[in-house]
Amino acid sequence: MQQVKQLINGEFIDSTTQEWIDLTDPATQEVIAKVPQTTDDEINQAVAAAKEAFKTWRKTPITTRARIFLRYQALIRDNMDELAELLTSEQGKTIADARGDVFRGLEVVEHAAGIANLQMGDFVENVATNVDTYSIWQPLGVCAGITPFNFPAMIPLWMFPMAIATGNTFVLKPSEQDPMVPMRLVELALEAGVPPGVLNVVHGGKATVDAICDHPDIKAVSFVGSTKVGQHVYDRAGKAGKRVQCMIGAKNHAIIMPDANKEQTLNQLAGATFGAAGQRCMALAVVVLVGKAGEWVDEIKAKAETLVVSAGKNDKDLGPLITPQAKARVEHLIQTGVDEGANLILDGRGIVVEGFEQGNFVGPTIFDNVTTDMQIYTQEIFGPVMLIMRADSLADAIELVNANPNGNGTAIFTQSGAAAHKFQQDIDVGQIGINLPIPVPLPMFSFSGSRGSKLGDLGPYGKQAVQFYTQTKTVTARWFDDDASKGKVNTTISM
Repeated sequence: MQQVKQLINGEFIDSTTQEWIDLTDPATQEVIAKVPQTTDDEINQAVAAAKEAFKTWRKTPITTRARIFLRYQALIRDNMDELAELLTSEQGKTIADARGDVFRGLEVVEHAAGIANLQMGDFVENVATNVDTYSIWQPLGVCAGITPFNFPAMIPLWMFPMAIATGNTFVLKPSEQDPMVPMRLVELALEAGVPPGVLNVVHGGKATVDAICDHPDIKAVSFVGSTKVGQHVYDRAGKAGKRVQCMIGAKNHAIIMPDANKEQTLNQLAGATFGAAGQRCMALAVVVLVGKAGEWVDEIKAKAETLVVSAGKNDKDLGPLITPQAKARVEHLIQTGVDEGANLILDGRGIVVEGFEQGNFVGPTIFDNVTTDMQIYTQEIFGPVMLIMRADSLADAIELVNANPNGNGTAIFTQSGAAAHKFQQDIDVGQIGINLPIPVPLPMFSFSGSRGSKLGDLGPYGKQAVQFYTQTKTVTARWFDDDASKGKVNTTISM
């Protein structure tokens, strides 16, 4: 049985732990590897290696760092098929979705290769007589990332490339449910030229998370995952004096206006709700039908019924959920929707895929007449479940969305420029789509979820990541010529 290794100081090593976690194929329940609960001593070794490497890495020319990421992006492209197949085997998503997972992370690596343009400070000449002031953006030191199961390639690639490119060193803790593709990605990073100790990987569950939060030599922590765990990380790491960012829960709404292009809208709703089996923080979980768009329900259902559920490697529309426990939770929430009075018009429970009878499958599920007090609305389901609600007007729909505590993303489908403009101006959500599902912004921008979906001020990649992973140092300088020694004592700078 394969044992997932750790990366410490440039070496892939076996853990000495006595505690191992089964890594299973979500489509078959076959145990495909064992994941270590990294020991405290091994975590300390990883952080110590990163701390030592920081002494030289921080002074490595920025062009040298940039060239490493130019090589790295090429290696990821060359190994795209292998990475996608590995990702599908452990996470369950379709091959097409796995390729998208890798590709969206690749875009951040490409952005990191331009770090010389991103990390420039400012300079002002003669702020006073013969006095210049300039700022420099310097790395923090050892940083850490804690990543979720649903995007095991993209989200690690949100984190360590930007952290390392800005001159920090890094300790990554990937999800214990699918760490093999992150480990392959770090192998490629070393091949691209990342020096020993600059990038390290440890594994495990809560014990590892707490050790990262508590370790005095870790200066910043980036987290993506559930609200409960994210709040714990934010509080614990913050109390330990660290800089922290946490991208957490979501309940994303799409507002459908009666004038929307129907076929395009139906296709995009189905893909954005049910793709990746709904295991996306950007999934469009709630569809708000405005006015006569309320007549579209049968067509929404018909579109969902065309989707095919199968093992990810078969590359159909939906793969399995990550674990039997995730499946049981989603099915439980579906039952609460029935019990609390929502109209279940499409039930994805009980689906069996031939040849994969033990898989964690839930098919597309749709509730109509959902209200805001139902558990299916108040909780993030993280499964292929669409909730349909109604609104009399755009203003009412915006009020509904703004009343939800989460602010990760939202979208509007309309052919009215006036409606789209009102929506983008009045909606209190960090990321919006107009006539497309909520997009994860390209790296030249930044992930900008808000309110209950984000803890901390800065996003995990793009411009905001450069700010998160650096600290500003301001220098004010005066250089004297020989005549200056004849001057008198000044108790302030002459302006």
